Amino acid sequence: MDRLLFGDNQFFGVNHMSEEKARAQAIQFHAVEAIIEVLDIAYDAGIRTFMCTTHERIAEVCDHVRSHPERYEGFTFYPCMPYAHKYANAVTEQGMLGALRQFMPDDGFMNAALRGGKALASKDIEGIVTLLVDAEMKMFAGLSTPVIFLQNVVVDLLLGLGFDEAFAIFSSHVRSRYNAEPGFITMNLPMLLDALDRVGEENPIVCSNINKLGFRVSGGIDAYELALTERRFRPIAMSVYASGAIAPREALEWLHSLPADPAIVFGASTAGHIRGTVQLVEQIWGEPVAALSPVAG
Repeated sequence: MDRLLFGDNQFFGVNHMSEEKARAQAIQFHAVEAIIEVLDIAYDAGIRTFMCTTHERIAEVCDHVRSHPERYEGFTFYPCMPYAHKYANAVTEQGMLGALRQFMPDDGFMNAALRGGKALASKDIEGIVTLLVDAEMKMFAGLSTPVIFLQNVVVDLLLGLGFDEAFAIFSSHVRSRYNAEPGFITMNLPMLLDALDRVGEENPIVCSNINKLGFRVSGGIDAYELALTERRFRPIAMSVYASGAIAPREALEWLHSLPADPAIVFGASTAGHIRGTVQLVEQIWGEPVAALSPVAG
């Protein structure tokens, strides 16, 4: 896993501090060409990993990368699923069968449909989980996806329900079908680590808010620092700047001081912010941003 990963919140109007900025970014990146332009800046700055949702426009990005393999040599995607709004919109517009046809892999629609029907009829959770993963992964066919993440909206719901086995089902399917490692995004790092321990997930990849202020850190910064010190897992830090409340150098130097030495995912929409982040990370860690994180690698 690279030291620095590029996220996609800025492309789809997600900003945790400013709704006005979020709306402006949603307008700015309405066309996929604007997204690709920023990804090109990140790639040319040395970033090789795009940690992204499965938004409809990401499918267009995937098409572009597939069409230009020489331009994106070594480029990898870390898909994060599910993207719930996509399913709701598709069912509304096309009906249930039409939505299945849109999202299922082309070579296995009938099998997927039958599997989904059986799963729903028998409440077979494993069938439902694997069906949804396959649906989300359709857009990434032929691309490098070494890590596949379960989004926090599902992870934290499963934590609340106490349904730990679902994490093992997701993990097993990702490993066997896609030869990838499972990743988990959460707003409660200590609780998730306990659940993953219970189902035997060793040294898991976990992405969570990790920042000096404890911004959007469920369970408190002390519990997080304890987990980062004593637990064996591969951390990815998001919201490292606390949505702009912490100066970049201060935020990154604090991360560098942590014993767990996490990888970092960040989002930016301008060349200056992207290049500035890359420069800071390379200064503080003393290595290229595509260098492997010792713990997360």
